[in-house]
Parts: sequence; C-alpha cells; structure tokens
Amino acid sequence: MGAGGILGQVEHTDGRPAEHLDLNLLRTFLAVYRSGSFTGAAQLLGLSQPTVTTQMRALERQAGRELFERLPRGVSPTAVADELAARVSAPLDELATVAGPDPAAGRADPVHLAGPAELLCTRVIPALAPLVAGGVRLRVATGLTDPLLEELRAGRHDLVIATTRPRGRTLTAVPLMDEEFVLVAAPVWADRLRGPLAADGPTALHCVPLVTYAEDLPIARRYWRHVFGRRLSGSAAVTVPDLRGVLAAVVAGAGITVLPRYLCLGELDSGALVPLHEPPDPPINTAFLVQRPGAVENGDVIRVRDLLLAAAPAW
Repeated sequence: MGAGGILGQVEHTDGRPAEHLDLNLLRTFLAVYRSGSFTGAAQLLGLSQPTVTTQMRALERQAGRELFERLPRGVSPTAVADELAARVSAPLDELATVAGPDPAAGRADPVHLAGPAELLCTRVIPALAPLVAGGVRLRVATGLTDPLLEELRAGRHDLVIATTRPRGRTLTAVPLMDEEFVLVAAPVWADRLRGPLAADGPTALHCVPLVTYAEDLPIARRYWRHVFGRRLSGSAAVTVPDLRGVLAAVVAGAGITVLPRYLCLGELDSGALVPLHEPPDPPINTAFLVQRPGAVENGDVIRVRDLLLAAAPAW
C-alpha cells in the first residue's frame, strides 16, 4: 500500500471501510519525519515520547506498512514514509498557517530534567516552583546516573543531575552540591549503640539490622571504608531502591543506615533520627549538573540551570 492508499480510506480485513486518518496522527508523523526521532517530535509537539510512539503505531496499523525503521538513536523513514511526507507536508503546513498561531507556539519547549529521585523530589522540584509558576514547563525523569547520561547524549534530556562527573568532553558538567553522608538510627537503637560504638568501633554494629539502598551496600560500604578504614561485611536486613524508603524504615526503628545529610535533616533536627558517629572527615560525594550541547537554545533551560546552581549551596 502506497501513500495514496494511506491517505484514502483504510479497509478492515473483512472489507468494511475504516475511518479516515486522524489529522493529529499525520501532524505527529510529520514531526517525527522532520526531527528524525520520536524524542525530537515529542519536544516539538509538547507531547510525551510514549504518546508519540503510540500514535505512530496506530498510524502504521492503519497503513498496514512500517513507516519508520527504529534505530539505536532515532528513526529512519521507509519509502512509504517518504511518499506520505511528500503528500501531506504542504497541506498540513498550509492548514497550520490558515488556522493561525498555536497558543502554545510562543512558549519555550519544556525543560527535560533528570536525576536521582530523592534529590529531585526533596530539593530540586521545590526549588524550581517559582519558575513553574512563572510559565516554565518541566518534564522530570528519575534514574541512575550512567543510563541518564546516555539518554542525555541521545537528546532525551536537557539537564541531568549526575552523581559522578561524566567522562569525555561532549557534555558540560559543573559541580552542583556536596552530599555529606551520616550514619544514623532511631533513638531506640542509638541509646544502645553509641557507647559500644565508641568503645569497640564498628564491630559493635555487626549484629544490628542494616537498611540499605541496594544489595551490594554501596553507600554503607563507602562509609565503612572512609570512616572506619575497614571493609563492611555482612548483608542487608532491608533493601529499598529509594533512599526515602530507607529513611522511613530507619525512622520506624528497623535498624541503622547511612544517608545523605540533606535527606534526613528534618529528622535529625526533630530527634526522630540520631547520628551514631560524627567523624571529623565524613564521606562526601559531589553531584554535577550536566547539560547537553544545544540545550542553551531554549532560554528556559538556562533559567532552570542558573536557579539550581544558585539554590544548591543551601541544600
């Protein structure tokens, strides 16, 4: 079936005529065709990438032919897509002109920001609230640093908060904040442990339930190595892949953990958590604000970046 067949009425397999193609599907098709990716089309149209993907699947089902070859980065149009684009681009562009400017056309594209869920939800998004109230649009994603940086290179994000400095020179990274890590427990555990810990060192903690972010104890292992100068042995009693869940479990008395101080500041101030150890040189991790090339074309990206760099020292 060529483009002429696509633009005409599509028939069901039983011969019943199907509906004409939705203009929205054709607009999305043209945005994908021109941008070369579902991500680029989503940014052009102010849609989510899953919405663009769903619409293109719907159009391909109606056409009965594949329109785009999915590549590791972006898409490549098929011959059917080339023919369809040649037929619909001029009419759709003319229709857009006749219809007048899109009310959203004067707005900047949404700023696509990604990083660790805990930092985004507790510090970053609240800090950006004034910009959102002033008209800036945000699209926030969470995840681990390495996959997010790969997505940044592919153009999926404008800014990423990374827990390590990216390698190479293709991305611009500036220090954002230092995370200080603290060994904490609820008062019921702290009362029992602080004396033995001071007298016997970390061996006093061997029989205490450990609540961690992951099975390999990444944050706790670093704390033990940096502060106590020894390897952490044992396994976790509870693992939660979100430090806010770790915090909740320890506040409830599940055991001990190591957390970024910014995340448990309120609990430390209220006494719901107690630091078990206050070393003169606590372990610190630097978070970086990473920007993709070309993101500065959107002025709102600059506004988000500058506000975060100004607010982060107080976190």
